[in-house]
Amino acid sequence: MRLGVLDIGSNTVHLLIANAQPGGRPLAATSEKRTLRLMRYLTDDGAISADGVEAILKAVRKARKVAKKEGVEELLATATSAVREAANGPEVIERIEETLGQRLQVLGGSDEARFTFLAVRRWFGWSAGQILLFDIGGGSLEVAGGSEELPHMAESVQLGAGRMTVRHLPDDPPGDEAVARLAAHAEETLAPLATRFARIPRPDHVVGSSKTIRSLSRLVGYKRPGWSGIDRWMLPRAALGAWIPVLARIPAQSRQELPGITADRTFQITAGAVVLHEAMKALDVEELEVSPWALREGVLLRYIEDMGW
Repeated sequence: MRLGVLDIGSNTVHLLIANAQPGGRPLAATSEKRTLRLMRYLTDDGAISADGVEAILKAVRKARKVAKKEGVEELLATATSAVREAANGPEVIERIEETLGQRLQVLGGSDEARFTFLAVRRWFGWSAGQILLFDIGGGSLEVAGGSEELPHMAESVQLGAGRMTVRHLPDDPPGDEAVARLAAHAEETLAPLATRFARIPRPDHVVGSSKTIRSLSRLVGYKRPGWSGIDRWMLPRAALGAWIPVLARIPAQSRQELPGITADRTFQITAGAVVLHEAMKALDVEELEVSPWALREGVLLRYIEDMGW
């Protein structure tokens, strides 16, 4: 069966098309992505501007055409924090549903964390033991931990890379003082979360997912050989911390020349690095491994299970 997941996020509208079969893993066939950076379209009252809404609908129309061309039998459409939390979110969701011709599943922050945690558990398997997960989107940071397929604890905080760039690092380059203020804000925001996560067992395996974390791992991390030729990317906190002052002083246009930093992430990669560093510090994590699977794969896996295969 050919399935599609349309993820309308804070930074991109991303369509993943995969072939699914009973007992098998979803095999990605096509990926279509359009960069939005919705945080730049937010008005002073927290609404998505008319230009922002049109950018979303344009990307949704393109994704729908690709899904039809690729023979998608079931399209699973989701929206995450930027749409969910906008002052005009209900009106925007209604227009997206009209454009799609179907209902849109609007995910809360804990829902995002649970779907992503399921994907990570399936990727690494039961032998990974107690997992601690970090996932940085454009609007929010999700943290989840547990030893089963569903996390024992899953939380979301408004520390997304796009949101933090707009609110705390508006200048280009942002400079050391702005970065220090963002680090202090992230530390304060994460302190209550860290206290709650200290009540569950220490992780056996720490994992990061999302494009921001994958990009940072290629900039500051290293890789280990994995099964079937799949590289295992590792991201040490110390190396990440050493790179933050460098990113703070480099203009956005120049950052895309760095290893792993693509044009669609160059504006918000500094904020993402600061937030991830503070999250790892708050939860006493020295190193994490990057998961190739994240939210979209989790949505696919849950749908396949719900079909009763």
